[in-house]
Amino acid sequence: MSYGVASALQGAIYQRLRASSALEALVGDAIYDAVPPGTVTGTYVSIGPEDVRDASDATGGGAQHDFTVSVITDAAGFQAAKEVAATVSDALVDATLILARGRLVGLWFLRARARRVETGETRRIDLTFRARVED
Repeated sequence: MSYGVASALQGAIYQRLRASSALEALVGDAIYDAVPPGTVTGTYVSIGPEDVRDASDATGGGAQHDFTVSVITDAAGFQAAKEVAATVSDALVDATLILARGRLVGLWFLRARARRVETGETRRIDLTFRARVED
């Protein structure tokens, strides 16, 4: 197994989201891999946790990364959050990402979970994607 591609994968995902003009129209530059300290208001996108499993084979090292991209909003209802989540999904599914290390074999959507958090005034959608990489 190789975890060596993890940083390169996260960087490429972040750059892909930042380069999406459709996503920028919805959240501006509120796309984070580390949410700023303090209370963040409005709607934003955050790259979150990942689970990684070995996917090496006879040809070399590789890994399967299941990672989460979250949409968080204080807007009323889920409509705005779902629009942003769909735009995130459109930007990532089957994307051709150029990694600083390794190679992306494929990138797929796995699942989403939408819920109210805290006092019910914040909405959160966690999108889980799977990336298969080779090192």
